[in-house]
Formats: sequence, C-alpha cells, structure tokens
Amino acid sequence: MALSNKEIPTDLREYIEINILPQYATFDKAHRLNHAEKVIEESMKLAQYYEVEPAMVYTIAAYHDLGLCEGREFHHLISGKILAADEKLRKWFSEAQLQTMKEAVEDHRASNKQAPRSMYGKIVAEADRIINPEVSLRRAIQYGLSNYPELDEEAQYERAIAHLRSKYAYGGYLKLWIPQSSNAYQLEKLRAILTDESKLRSIFERLYKEEIQQRE
Repeated sequence: MALSNKEIPTDLREYIEINILPQYATFDKAHRLNHAEKVIEESMKLAQYYEVEPAMVYTIAAYHDLGLCEGREFHHLISGKILAADEKLRKWFSEAQLQTMKEAVEDHRASNKQAPRSMYGKIVAEADRIINPEVSLRRAIQYGLSNYPELDEEAQYERAIAHLRSKYAYGGYLKLWIPQSSNAYQLEKLRAILTDESKLRSIFERLYKEEIQQRE
C-alpha cells in the first residue's frame, strides 16, 4: 500500500511547504523546487517497501539539498546541520529521530564512498539519483551553465560528459541501494548513450541549445 500525505502531520507538511521548500528557488537550475519535489515523491514511493516513518522520510527528502546555500562541495553535511538545528522539527520528532534524519541527509550524496548508515539514508540517496538519460544530461548542462558561465559550448560538453562518465559509467562512483527503484534499468540506458559518441553529442547539442534559449 502506497504511503499518502495523510500519514504526515498536516502542520508539519505546511511548515515545510511554506518555510523549507521555497529555499530551493535560490539554487542552480538543476536543484530548484522541482528537484526537491521529485526527490520527495520518489522517496515516498520507495518507503512503502520498508518499515520506516513516513514523516521522517518526507522531511529528510525536503531538507536534503538545503546546504547548497553554502556551495556544493559540502552541501550534504551543511544540509544535515540545518535539519538538526531546526528547533521547529522538535515538535514532531525526538532527538534520536533527528539524529537519524541528520545522518540520512549527510549520507545522500552520490560520491560518498560508504553506504548510508540507515534505510532512511538509502531511500533518500536512491531517490536523489532519479536516473533518466536526458534529465541527467540536462542537469549536467544546467549545472555547468550556472557555475561555469565562462566556458564555451565545447568546454561545457567536455565538462558535462567527464562528470557523467565519472559518475554513471561502469566503474563510476554512483551506487544504487534500493532494488525496487527503476534506477538500475535507467542506468543501463544512460551507460549505452555514454558509449555512443555520435548519439551523445546529438543529445547534448539539442539540450544545450534549449538551455541557452531559455536564458536569453
């Protein structure tokens, strides 16, 4: 049975929708509100397969990228600190729950070498992957345009593809944790594209053009 918003306290959901999710509007285009909402949605889908608290899953997903306010490198750690420091959350969660949630947020980053410390961490880490070949490539382009605007198209291509290969190619650092997700299938599709230079270049050029037009 799928989890529903009825299993999340109404006042908690309202607090997060009003005070937390709007913070994503200030981040780069690959990490705006639609990304946070997608991670929440996917987290709730995956959570139905495990004995976990829906309100904790929802909150972890909502806070998972807030640390981008201080940059990308340590955003997972900053996000955990922001969650743990939010006194409002103590209305709904115990200190032990908040510690588990903080660790889950810290553990969500794909480049982490260790497995998440709890099922909550595995759920948000898996949900954050949201592997889709075109979405993954578009997000890499968006990140490059937002953070390296001085690069020309060819340099953007090289940066984006180097990142995607280091993360998603065979031997890349990405790890999947939840067998019920669709990420494994999507990962194979993305890997096939990453080995087809002609197709890869064609998709990149189309998406890059769309992103440039949207910025004009």
